[in-house]
Formats: sequence, C-alpha cells, structure tokens
Amino acid sequence: MARSFAWLAIVGTLAGCASVPLPPMDEAPRPASPATSAPAVTGDVVTMPKSRWVPVAWSELPGFADDALYDAWNAWLKGCERPPANWARLCGDVRRLSIASADEQRAWMLEKLQPYRVEPLAGPADGLLTGYYEPLLEATRVATARNAAPLYRPPATLASRRPWYTREEIDTLPEARAQLRGREIAWLADPLDALVVQIQGSARLRITEPDGTQRTVRLAFAGTNEQPYRSVGNWLLQQGAIRDASWPGIKAWAAQNPGRVNEMLWSNPRYVFFREEPLPEGDASAGPRGAQGVPLTPGRSIAVDKDSIPYGTPVWLVSAGPVVSLQRLVFAQDTGSAIVGGVRADYFTGWGAEAGELAGRLRQPLKLWVLQPR
Repeated sequence: MARSFAWLAIVGTLAGCASVPLPPMDEAPRPASPATSAPAVTGDVVTMPKSRWVPVAWSELPGFADDALYDAWNAWLKGCERPPANWARLCGDVRRLSIASADEQRAWMLEKLQPYRVEPLAGPADGLLTGYYEPLLEATRVATARNAAPLYRPPATLASRRPWYTREEIDTLPEARAQLRGREIAWLADPLDALVVQIQGSARLRITEPDGTQRTVRLAFAGTNEQPYRSVGNWLLQQGAIRDASWPGIKAWAAQNPGRVNEMLWSNPRYVFFREEPLPEGDASAGPRGAQGVPLTPGRSIAVDKDSIPYGTPVWLVSAGPVVSLQRLVFAQDTGSAIVGGVRADYFTGWGAEAGELAGRLRQPLKLWVLQPR
C-alpha cells in the first residue's frame, strides 16, 4: 500500500536481511509432531539497523501449534510473487504445500525454518501493534453541491518541487490549485473522509458517473507532497478541544465546530495522491498492494519498519489486549512512516466499516519473531 502513515497516527502516529545459508531442496516434507520433532536452535544473533534478532527454540512461540494456516499460506503465496532473495529457493516448497494439511505445513516450517525473537536495540522489549484498513466510501466523478472534497492524481510538477505545497497551500493558493485542476479522480461528501483515505493510503470507492451508472474502483497510493505528517488528533488535544482523540471523537468535534474544520485539517501539512485501479476481476477479496508489491491479506499482512524487518519476511505475531488476542503467522508486506521501531507493526484488518472500527481501536502490546531459512 506504501501508506504514508498509520491509522493510529490520526490520534497520536529495505534493509537487507543478514544472509542465511539455504539448504538444498528436499523431497516433499514429512509430517511431524511439533512437540517432538522441532530442530535444535541454530544461527547467530542478527543485527539489523533498528533491531536485533535472537535465535530461539520453536517452543518459545506462543500458540504456534494452534494457528489455522490456510489463509496464512495464501498470503505466503502472494509474498512469493516477489520474495526476499534468501527466500526464493524455498518458494517452490511453499507453493507445493498450498494443498497440504496444516500439520504438514507446520512440520515443514519446523524442519526448514529458524525462529528469531525480534528485540529493539534499546528500550522496552514489548512493542506496539496498531491497525489499518481500506475504507469503502461513496463518491461522485464530478463535484456536486454535496460532494466537494476531491481526491487527486499526482500533479505533473510533483517531482520538480520538493517538498510540494502544504495542505493549506493546496486549498488556498491559486498556483497550487491550478496545478491540480483536472487531476481530480473523485469527490467525497466529507473532507474528513478524504483525510482518512489519505491516512490509509488506499480506498474502495463506489463512484457515481455523470450518466448515473455506478462502479467500484480502488484508489492506490501514488505519492505525497513530502511534507511532514502531523496528527489532527494530537492538535485537538493540544488545543484542549477534546479529551477523546478517537476518530468518532474527532468527527463529533468537527460536526460541532464546522468553522474550524479547515484549521484542524491544515494542522497536518502532508497530502497524499492516488491512482485509480480496477478491482481484480473475479477476486474482490484481494487487498491493495503493499510496499512489497503484492496484494495484502486481511489478518495476515502487517506493515513494519523496513529497517527492522525486510519486506516479505514471515513473522510470528503475538498481541493480547482489550480489542483482540492474536497468536498467528503474518507477513511483512507493507510499511508506513508512522511505523517506526524494532518491535512495531500495523495490522491490516481488511476493508469497510467493520475493519475500520477494529483498526481504529487497535493499540496493544506486541511481540514478534521473524522466521528465516536454516
């Protein structure tokens, strides 16, 4: 998705992997009992720019024997479309095991992979898990009295002026507005929804065309103005305007203070541009493409700090909190500028209102283990 910042950032938010020798490909893996056949710990501590990977036994991974791997394997197959260099030779096994049982898949992982506990280079061992999603919104192809909040394609001058105009300048300066004229993709009714789309970096829009026909398309991330991101939720808190910096709290404040909405929006100089894409024919369940360049899978794709975990890496994720309890295999397939730190992840929850509610409430402690070929 190449998101510019995380959902949590509203209210507050490729380093190469160390080389690990790859074993020769064996025959189809043999089923084995996780309790009795896990190999001994191998490998040395791996130091990344923002984290340290410590080799551990499989028994350290909570819930490993219980994860239903079917949808995880689908995400892994997508990741093998653009695998990290040290994973390319094992992707043949991953594809072959796509029709295997979960026990056979787990046995192969025990035999072929080594888990490493991800630790920050400094600070607390526990990290932070937040969530993000793909909004689903109604839009029109042309501006109307109701729909007056535009979403734009990148301007032709984006690469020649760095940073480009701020959000306030885009809304107020004639020269900035002139450079965006004709670049509108669609129009939304609520400028706060336009902000959400920019924060998430992607959206599904049900667009009404001028002739009244409707179709659903995807807006994918296509660039930013390279201005710094500032949280509108933090701005409201600093103003003493709200105590509840959740997205419903922000929207409630905006409804009560329509004359100050632009002031709030302009407190965040960053602006995101999009390109329109058709939804995959016959597979509306495919997520947007993440920074790895492969479609995201709800509940199995995460955004990470690329200086801690390289794109395409399988990760064992554990997080327990008031919103959800997770012990599952996920894949580092995306990034975001608010996702910073050794033990930090943004969990892709899917699309639509339910996914948005989960993403907006998710803020929990986090533990991560990366999996690497032996």
